[in-house]
Amino acid sequence: MKKLLLTLAAATLLSFSTASAAEDTAPKSVIHVVTVSWKAEATPEQIQAALDGVKALPSSYKGITRVWTKTLKAQGDRKAAIVMEFKDEKALADYAGSDAQKAWYKSYQAARGGSTTFDITN
Repeated sequence: MKKLLLTLAAATLLSFSTASAAEDTAPKSVIHVVTVSWKAEATPEQIQAALDGVKALPSSYKGITRVWTKTLKAQGDRKAAIVMEFKDEKALADYAGSDAQKAWYKSYQAARGGSTTFDITN
């Protein structure tokens, strides 16, 4: 009986430490995923300008910590994906309509045909 109680106690402690470890490693940042189809008439230069513009966002908007632009695989009618990592949900909310977003949209909207956005966090 003593052995069973010790085993149950150990299992309980292990389950709490596992849950706690998962919470400790779960980032609080927000991943902003945009799948994009480019306009049929968009030139390679316009597409590159849009990608270069998003790569520059972390230096013009401090709430963005990382950006990914190299699409390895795309499905359906979307030809690219752009991912931005925001410091937190407030940084994402404040980005909407910001000067940084407006500046990037000048090049992005010249090339973008359509897009779908997903915002993901823990």
